[in-house]
Amino acid sequence: MRFDVNLSLVFTELPLLERPAAAKAAGFDAVELWWPFPDAEPANRELDRLADAIRDAGVSLVGLNFDAGDMAEGDRGLLSRPAQSSRFRANIPVAVAFATGLGCTTLNALYGNREPDVFPEQQDELAEENLTLAARAADAAGATVVLEALNAEQNPHYPITTSNQAFTVIDRLKRPNVKFLADFYHLTMMGEDVLALIDRSAHRFGHVQIADVPGRGQPGTGDMPYGDILKRLADSPYDGPVGLEYKPSGPSAQSFEWIKELA
Repeated sequence: MRFDVNLSLVFTELPLLERPAAAKAAGFDAVELWWPFPDAEPANRELDRLADAIRDAGVSLVGLNFDAGDMAEGDRGLLSRPAQSSRFRANIPVAVAFATGLGCTTLNALYGNREPDVFPEQQDELAEENLTLAARAADAAGATVVLEALNAEQNPHYPITTSNQAFTVIDRLKRPNVKFLADFYHLTMMGEDVLALIDRSAHRFGHVQIADVPGRGQPGTGDMPYGDILKRLADSPYDGPVGLEYKPSGPSAQSFEWIKELA
């Protein structure tokens, strides 16, 4: 099983451009990222610096979020938001080009929060339009777009909170390069049986991310049976990387001991 480090939550004690090398020093050969820029279309020099840091570290980029807005301020994607649709569309070619230039073939498109002054049906229609545009661009580059469910406790305005809701959207699109991002932390927070989900739907996973419940720390800091979960995942049809998208308990470099024990 191949693990990658999400540099948007792990090694955040370091500047962004130093994190790929820190992941390599910790024994990893792959990383993933949320969209790390405040703009949908950052200057080329910013993109080049990050790409160089990833290449120079000797790690590969295996996952990248499209621009999802200001996550720190509560944004959770732009797909379904009328006022931000143009921003998302401007980001599509930028994110796809950056990702595929580094050999990354998985891009995460967060759905976006519900807006009180917009009909949900209108937002859903717009989300499908934007997902289709993203999927077409990704497909031309040999990449997959993934859709993620987030837990309602921490993301109360995000409408995709279960695997079934995500699959409903994916099924409506009928595009083979749109798949499910199975974040076991968010799904467990919503009460889903992750082991049963793996048995039932692992063939539909486009990416997997993990953290423990409660607290979103590394596996072993909470109640999730990650020994069983990782074994079940290893025996499933899913053969992609597993993203470590957790908030380390203590220094990031000391948060990986669980791998030797559980994996």
